[in-house]
Amino acid sequence: MTEYLAEAEPFDAAYAIGTLAFIDPHRSLPALRDGLRPGAPLILSLLHTDLHGRGPSTEVAPREQTILLRDDPPLPTQMWVLAPQLWEDLLTEYGFRVEAIDLLPHPDKSATVIQQLIRARRVPDRPARVSSRPRSTRAPEAHAAVGVGAILLSEQGILLGLHRRGTLELPGGSVEAGESFEDTVIRELTEETGLIARAEDVGLLGTLVDHVAGVLRVTVGALVHAWQGQPITQPDESVGDWAWYPLDQLPDGLFVCSAQILTAWRPDLAIDHPPAHFTAFAPAK
Repeated sequence: MTEYLAEAEPFDAAYAIGTLAFIDPHRSLPALRDGLRPGAPLILSLLHTDLHGRGPSTEVAPREQTILLRDDPPLPTQMWVLAPQLWEDLLTEYGFRVEAIDLLPHPDKSATVIQQLIRARRVPDRPARVSSRPRSTRAPEAHAAVGVGAILLSEQGILLGLHRRGTLELPGGSVEAGESFEDTVIRELTEETGLIARAEDVGLLGTLVDHVAGVLRVTVGALVHAWQGQPITQPDESVGDWAWYPLDQLPDGLFVCSAQILTAWRPDLAIDHPPAHFTAFAPAK
């Protein structure tokens, strides 16, 4: 059967009455899948109890059986008498969708033989690549702001700058289109402080999420391990007067996002701020 199906044109339907019980399903089912057109039905009638009335096997393995013939000597053989769930698992594995499995007892109530009637269908072939659909061209209503904040720790402490509003904050800012979080940290660090860092020197800590004035705020904290240069106030930037602050002498008036990032990094720091949900990034393997 398997050799014939490999060479024949695909069929529109297939049914088998008892025959598949004598063939290893790991051979017969792939052959049937390849020998049927996508969407074609497959109907199987299989033993649920073997010729001796024993119930189905719970593992995909054959049983030694003896077929009694009317005029010839008994014929030893192997049969796969499997539980319905095993047949369903096998069919699913080899590209079929099972639609129904019915158990059909023998009309003679004294007979122990039970048949399984399985109705399945060949699953359509999937394309080599899964397609995606574009977003709507209608601009969504703005509801979230995404930014980064960078911790730079030196022997003098952490780097904080003074915003025009009077708050002290970490270097950072909004993520721009097409940027990774690491790219945003590097860009903002250079724009605000003049410091130069590389992507491999930026370690992302995780995301902080809170909700302020109807806007979902997503802030990604980062730890910059190495940099070049000295922090200097940059023209036309809203944050300047950069200075190093020891961790045990942090100033009042920290920007909320900076405060949240610092306590996510070091929960032992005594900083008051509104709560935010922090999800740490898994360390790189």
